[in-house]
Amino acid sequence: MPRLLALAFTPRFVCLTLACLGTAGFLLALLIWPSGWGWLLPGLAVSGGLAALGVRDLHHPRHAILRNYPIAAHLRFIMEEIRPEMRQYFFEDEKHGTPFSRDKRAVVYQRAKRQLDKRPFGTQYDVYAEGFEWLHHSLAAKEPTSEPLRVLIGGPDCTQPYSASLLNISAMSFGSLSANAIRALNRGAKAGGFAHDTGEGGLSPYHREGGGDIIWEIGSGYFGARDEVGRFSPERFAETANLPQVKMVELKLSQGAKPGHGGVLPAAKVSREISLIRGVPMGRDCVSPPAHSAFDTPTGMMQLIAEMRRLSGGKPAGFKLCIGHRWEFLAICKAMLETGITPDFIVVDGAEGGTGAAPMEFMDHIGMPMREGLSFVHHALIGVGLRDRIRLGVSGKIASGFDMARAFSLGADWCNAARGFMFALGCIQSLSCHTDRCPTGVATQDPTRQRALLVPDKAERVQHFHAATLQALAELAAAAGLEHPSQLRSRHLWRRISRHEVRSFAELYPAPEPGALLRGAVDPRLAESWEMADPASFAPRPLARPVAGRRLEAQPA
Repeated sequence: MPRLLALAFTPRFVCLTLACLGTAGFLLALLIWPSGWGWLLPGLAVSGGLAALGVRDLHHPRHAILRNYPIAAHLRFIMEEIRPEMRQYFFEDEKHGTPFSRDKRAVVYQRAKRQLDKRPFGTQYDVYAEGFEWLHHSLAAKEPTSEPLRVLIGGPDCTQPYSASLLNISAMSFGSLSANAIRALNRGAKAGGFAHDTGEGGLSPYHREGGGDIIWEIGSGYFGARDEVGRFSPERFAETANLPQVKMVELKLSQGAKPGHGGVLPAAKVSREISLIRGVPMGRDCVSPPAHSAFDTPTGMMQLIAEMRRLSGGKPAGFKLCIGHRWEFLAICKAMLETGITPDFIVVDGAEGGTGAAPMEFMDHIGMPMREGLSFVHHALIGVGLRDRIRLGVSGKIASGFDMARAFSLGADWCNAARGFMFALGCIQSLSCHTDRCPTGVATQDPTRQRALLVPDKAERVQHFHAATLQALAELAAAAGLEHPSQLRSRHLWRRISRHEVRSFAELYPAPEPGALLRGAVDPRLAESWEMADPASFAPRPLARPVAGRRLEAQPA
């Protein structure tokens, strides 16, 4: 008994002990002073409730910490719940928050609201720290161009080329985003003259309400273009692809945040409406297959691209991917050469790209980052002599003019942004996209939450952010002495690789000679992957000889 009494007043159990003593005290006081019930009952309710909670915790069926620290352990769960907000509001500095820094988010908010977006006193970056990057300026700087910043997309086989803005809304599906978010994005795209990628969730009625230009993305689930068993349906595809609002069609191979996994819409966000639009059951995660069923070889993929272009009436047709095995993309290049079919565009999605929901391992450790992926694709197309036929888009943490300038210097023809436009809608980076409890109504299907997002106001902010970011890009290009951002090259960007050494992007990402791969002058960085690439299969060919110090098995006779 003495040991039990001593244990009751240890830090582990003192909260439960005090709650029980308080309950007993209030009960005794009520018996002695019944007339004081007006102020005694609230105290009894609080202490009694805590005592009941503590007894429940003491016998909790799962949580050991609740059994050992009744009542008090709930503080841990409360702190865990508010930890992201505490870090963001009180401990995060201006430049190093993740996924987006406070300063980067702030400049999006300011440009979206047309507020002052300038900074005082000087850069907060350590310009001598490894990884610092900058753009070389010119002593013969120019006035920023007043011409619309656009690029014409459409190769030789395209009969309806599309003049796209240099900045467009990246792929975000209805389902991942709320109806009001989709409405505001598309209205903003209409007002600003730029395109809105649907994401793989299909073309919803909310994409069409605003009348903005649409890039229709088709993933491995073929949502909006599938038959009863989930296979690609040419008839359903053609029905939607020929809508005047649809300007380009895009085949999604993989996504930067979860390449090789397929798309994931958590069951909590699969509403009845989404179930009908996508043709999937409610109450279960909506998962796109990791690979396509409409083709299984690079050659078959090129044939599907050609079919998509034909079924859409000659609109630009291309594909999006995050680079993984390099031989697979080179196999696609060989398939282009073998079939004579080239896509009108390719969008390279970096591993740093965003998502509403993905497994941690995929988000953190799979896929090639945007810079390496973009430069590889750019150089591969140069090496096979096809770069002038294919436009390159890029996505992956694009939110400022400098982000865009860096992408252009590595070979991009235009940029797509997702989270940048989400910030323009009011996203506060609460990291709750996967829970259906988005506090700003952007990434939720809860009608009581998404009503907070006022479509007319947010559509204006989307338009303003787009215009201000392009203006910043034009000013950067002009400062470098260039007439247009498309003239940015890898020699214009520099990176510090140590406290005492810097390299230009041209040195870090050297380009091959045009057609080098076709002439047999294989870049040592591509030699192994080029030999392994097979247009008839995504599987690698066995290597016939050792390459650059590797121990490799000889190809069987």
